[in-house]
Amino acid sequence: QLYIRRLKNGFSTCHPLLPDEYNVLKSWLRARKYLEKGADGDWLFLSLRRHPLSRQQFFYILREAGRLAELTIAPHPHMLRHACGYALADKGIDTRLIQDYLGHRNIQHTVRYTASNAGRFHGIWRKKRRV
Repeated sequence: QLYIRRLKNGFSTCHPLLPDEYNVLKSWLRARKYLEKGADGDWLFLSLRRHPLSRQQFFYILREAGRLAELTIAPHPHMLRHACGYALADKGIDTRLIQDYLGHRNIQHTVRYTASNAGRFHGIWRKKRRV
């Protein structure tokens, strides 16, 4: 599991990790010990000075990656959160579950992800086949 600490009064939660994700993170933490002497601790990503990576540093890294990828818009960290919400809605995940997953206290902040997904209506009037 991965503990997610929410800012702005959101609900902090633990999120499950799939085996592939777990193995990649485990490998990273093993490699990091050798790359960054003395870089132990609870933080997943560290700066060059072996301190926890700040929000501002992550913003800069993401913006620079967007520039190198020649994106037409400048990405920011909150876009990753929105992308997650839209991806879950596109998979047909229940709005309440998306709300809990994203740590929203108000369901209205979650509804935006499902409102633009016209595919959610596909097949709702079809009879279920009985096996």
